[in-house]
Amino acid sequence: MSGHDEVVIPRLAEGAVANDIGLLLAKLRAAGSEFNNKALAEFGLRERSYSVLRLACSGLEPTQRELADFLALDPSQIVALVDDLEGRGLVSREQGRTDRRQKIVLATPEGERLHATAEAAMQECEARQFSTLTADELATVRALLRKALWG
Repeated sequence: MSGHDEVVIPRLAEGAVANDIGLLLAKLRAAGSEFNNKALAEFGLRERSYSVLRLACSGLEPTQRELADFLALDPSQIVALVDDLEGRGLVSREQGRTDRRQKIVLATPEGERLHATAEAAMQECEARQFSTLTADELATVRALLRKALWG
């Protein structure tokens, strides 16, 4: 950050716009994406591919459609992400257990191993990004965001 940025950002943060929840969430999201993608680079992952891998490791057996809906991505984006992870031997597509027309996405043993190390890096990244919050404050933020998203 340049010296000029250090002066401008606090000055602008004093304005009424800095109370706009949409702006605050967008800024937090942009900064978080930058931090997360840097932390994930050593694993050959980015936020979206990590999210798919994390869900594939969850034991929830998500379908490609569920992944698209949950991650708010176009189904074609999910197909591309799963294709990449599958090509790397990290996930596999299998027939759905209740609907054979659906494809569920499951982590391979290699995917499970990569996820475990990437998850540790993501936890460290989150701790750095939210280091100014206490554990209770972070738990409150997490609970409020979940409530705002899913009621």
